Amino acid sequence: MGSSSSSYAPKTIYLDVDGKVQKVIFSRHCSPCDIRELLCSSSNIPRNTAIMLVDPEGTLVSIDPTMPTNSPRYVIHTPSNLYKVMPLCTGQLGEKEDMFQNALSQVADQFSRAFRINELKTEVTNRLAMLEKRVELEGLKVVEIENCKKDLKKLRDEMATRTGGRVSCTCKYNFDDGKKLCPRRDVPSYPKYTLSQETIEALKKPTFDVWHWEHNEMLSCLEYMYHDLGLVKEFNMNPITLKRWLLGIQENYRNNPFHNFRHCFCVSQMMYGMIHLCSLQEKLTLTDMGILMTAAVCHDLDHPGYNNTYQINARTELAVRYNDISPLENHHCAVAFQIISLPECNIFANVELEVFKQIRQAIITLILATDMARHGEILDSFKQKVDNFDFTNEEHVRCLKMVLIKCCDISNEVRPTEVAEPWVDCLLEEYFLQSDREKAEGLPVAPFMDRDKVTKPTAQIGFIKFVLIPMFETVMKLFPQVEEVMVQPLRDSRDHYEELKQIDDAMTEAQKKKSENMPLGGKKK
Repeated sequence: MGSSSSSYAPKTIYLDVDGKVQKVIFSRHCSPCDIRELLCSSSNIPRNTAIMLVDPEGTLVSIDPTMPTNSPRYVIHTPSNLYKVMPLCTGQLGEKEDMFQNALSQVADQFSRAFRINELKTEVTNRLAMLEKRVELEGLKVVEIENCKKDLKKLRDEMATRTGGRVSCTCKYNFDDGKKLCPRRDVPSYPKYTLSQETIEALKKPTFDVWHWEHNEMLSCLEYMYHDLGLVKEFNMNPITLKRWLLGIQENYRNNPFHNFRHCFCVSQMMYGMIHLCSLQEKLTLTDMGILMTAAVCHDLDHPGYNNTYQINARTELAVRYNDISPLENHHCAVAFQIISLPECNIFANVELEVFKQIRQAIITLILATDMARHGEILDSFKQKVDNFDFTNEEHVRCLKMVLIKCCDISNEVRPTEVAEPWVDCLLEEYFLQSDREKAEGLPVAPFMDRDKVTKPTAQIGFIKFVLIPMFETVMKLFPQVEEVMVQPLRDSRDHYEELKQIDDAMTEAQKKKSENMPLGGKKK
């Protein structure tokens, strides 16, 4: 008996002896025998003693008012007032001892149950309060962090505006911030378009006009390509996850004049067209098809509109991060797999881990191959293999896939003139924006990007003659059907721009002669 070291409230009994109350405290570990020993074995407890129970908060429960005050009594009340011991004399316990023991055992059991329930309630309440407080604090932290990010961005913008100096080429997707994309747990909102048979057939050809389609329609076309090639089935993709992934891709292309989501769609549609034109389904695996299409979709993610030369010369954050080695292409890869790492956007979630590692490495290899600084190296490697190409040779196939994505990335001149020429205007606009910035920051300016030196014909003729035609003619050795559909349009485009250049040269010469024949006063000689 006595007070316990337990953190739980002890059991308290008051003895009312002739109107004088005495308190007895029991540990929660007391057994019925302890209580019986107090009540029945002590000769010091008078006959007219009443026993009262106090609840865990210290409040007296009750005294039974129905028993005569002049009779010997032991009245024990639980909080629910369920059990009562009949009047007994301390010296007359013999035959009633068993009944008394049973009653006291039940009372002790009630003690235990009552106190433990209250203790449990208190503990649960306290824990809930603690958890609610933690949730509230964490929520406040998130809000504060977001506010700080906004303030930092605003401060950077203000500093860039005021100083007019060299500013880092910022990235929409900031890895220090963790995952930027908001999880899309709802069904994506872009509508499902039912593509006509005419559109389905047009999608397979380089003549497809990419300028007549809105973003939602392009998303639906990309979605159709994945279903049509059997990639959804092959990788066991959740169709809703595919939708969310495509939306995440679109959101992470910037509104640059050239390197934007329409360019992404253009490259992906050309890849889809080359797969059908070259019957690659018969020569490559479905995994290869998925690698080619996904690399095409992701190849320019979060392009800032300024090329690698600018990144390196300006010592931007991207150039520093990737040690001047294909900074943009490394960034595109990183953003691609940041998006895929989101569970709701992971189109490869149901692929075995080892297979996913191979897919990831292959996609990275293809995106890095789009760096034009590596053009000669990759094309020379393919030329060495093309005459004795072996589709069962893993290295041969890897090299072919690198050349295919390069072809698709710079394939605009394969398209009809009315589709291709607006892309030249877009590219020149992006080039001019960069060269203007380079001039303002005192950086070297490439002649083909300088608005004061370049024209549309001069920009395209060299590129078509020395980059596009040699590469597509090499692919033509492996796939002869490419000549009519792709190589011949390139030759026609080259001739078109050479004619334009001749016209421009003639006009320039005429203007020069006219200026030479003008006297200082402005009249002819």
